Amino acid sequence: MSLSRRDFLQVLAAASAAGMGLARYADADAATAQQGLYELPAFGNVSLLHMTDCHAQLLPVNFREPSVNIGLAGMQGRWPHLTGDSLLKAAGLRPGSEQAFAFTHIDFEKAARRYGKLGGFAHLATLVKQLKASRPGALLLDGGDTWQGSATALWTQAQDMVEAAKLLGVDVMTGHWEFTYGMDRVQQIIEQDFKGQIEFLAQNVKTNDFGDPVFKPYTLRNINGVPVAIIGQAFPYTPIANPRYLVADWSFGIQEENLQKVVDEARGKGAQLVVLLSHNGMDVDLKLASRLRGIDAIFGGHTHDGVPLAVPVANPGGKTLVTNAGSNGKFLGVMDFDVQGGKLADFRYRLLPVFANQLAPDPAMAALIVKLRQPFEARLADKLAITDGLLYRRGNFNGSWDQLVCDALMQVQGAEIAFSPGFRWGTTLLPGEVITRELMMDQLAITYGHTTLAEISGEAIKTILEDVADNLFNPDPYYQQGGDMVRVGGLSYTCWPGQAMGRRITEMRLGGKLIDADRKYKVAGWAPVAEPARTATGNRPVWDVVEDWLRLQPGGHVAPRHINTPTLVGVQDNAGISKD
Repeated sequence: MSLSRRDFLQVLAAASAAGMGLARYADADAATAQQGLYELPAFGNVSLLHMTDCHAQLLPVNFREPSVNIGLAGMQGRWPHLTGDSLLKAAGLRPGSEQAFAFTHIDFEKAARRYGKLGGFAHLATLVKQLKASRPGALLLDGGDTWQGSATALWTQAQDMVEAAKLLGVDVMTGHWEFTYGMDRVQQIIEQDFKGQIEFLAQNVKTNDFGDPVFKPYTLRNINGVPVAIIGQAFPYTPIANPRYLVADWSFGIQEENLQKVVDEARGKGAQLVVLLSHNGMDVDLKLASRLRGIDAIFGGHTHDGVPLAVPVANPGGKTLVTNAGSNGKFLGVMDFDVQGGKLADFRYRLLPVFANQLAPDPAMAALIVKLRQPFEARLADKLAITDGLLYRRGNFNGSWDQLVCDALMQVQGAEIAFSPGFRWGTTLLPGEVITRELMMDQLAITYGHTTLAEISGEAIKTILEDVADNLFNPDPYYQQGGDMVRVGGLSYTCWPGQAMGRRITEMRLGGKLIDADRKYKVAGWAPVAEPARTATGNRPVWDVVEDWLRLQPGGHVAPRHINTPTLVGVQDNAGISKD
């Protein structure tokens, strides 16, 4: 993935554009900042806007980017496996700036109090309208994970996000967590709510019986006289990472060969520009881009990587630009293409942080959000506790929010060990903030949020940890599922990310004593993918367990969590591990 001089200059230009002049507007009012910060000069003749992985966050949020995002083998030291200072240097972003706050974890609490929250659909709507007005024919692409991640999305079966996406002006989307509402609900939304407005695309979802397409694989749009094909790629490992019973009649997978056929078909129908709207995860997209021909750009999601530039990847057909637009509504990608002579001649790409205090809220969207939230306001606002420490989730191994969940599972359920999934969604709370039911649910709101309590052998515990570690650190991106390591409470261990499957996890200890392979341990968890867990006696919803724990904290305050992270071996100089 070496860059030519022209590609290198494009990268520098994109990084410069993404950070140009922001410091001048840090203390400006929203209208002034909006005019200066988000007035991007139009370029070319085709523009696509891209959002992904908002996880149902209708309001502005704090979201701390990871300090640990390890890349191994061919991914080491490359996008997206750069954090902290390594990321700033690679992108040409100034330490201490708004961009440093948006794209990294550095001095997060201080920067969050200075620069404020990001995202929110009312502020995003203002930016989308402004960019569409300056770019005739521009389309808004949604990479999925839009319908899940909040209490209101769960309680309304995603209807709140469906209404918001329609008003936002989404033109095309694909999915992942959308499928956890079940096949019938997904089809109902697409056939009724989205009809005539939003196209849901996925070339890689087929029926199990006859292999028929479940969704339309691609759409062909004419933008300013340029035929543009947009192909959908849903999350390929949905039946593995999430409950299979929710998509029992459908098969997924990367389906690389079929994707190439779809690209060729679109080209055969006259497409001069072909893009993939993907929920593969960035490492998978980078590999895919190197193997397929005819895709001009991939607009990626799933792994929540806020990458401030488009990465050019060489392949048999030329080059493919790979992007990933972060999460939680923090960013909006803007890709301007110049298509000449029937092919892509040039491009400009920017990943814009959506600073809520620098964009005036769109009145119509703000009113819709109030309407959608009104029936639930009392439940959402219920105060459960105050956090004395920073609560965040992202990172390859653990976060303080996950530690809180593990602590709650162990203490309320009387377990020795707790497992919490390595989900990458979930908002961040600053020290001193009130933990409301809404903010707790931001970490837990899924359709299969049951808790479990089981007797598990030491040998089985190691197998679980090894299996998840391989999903994260397998040197072949096609065997990665894109989440983070399962969070562990009570148990300490050593991890060798660069080792082979079965050799990464060592020194498992409980209370200082080595785990006995034959002994049974009492282990608590949540979010089981097996169908029987839905109706198992005593499996309480995880939000009930965590709420009970929060209400029992002395003086109503949650002390800063001691984050249980493994000892890492062999990755000390990895650019995905920040030293600060």
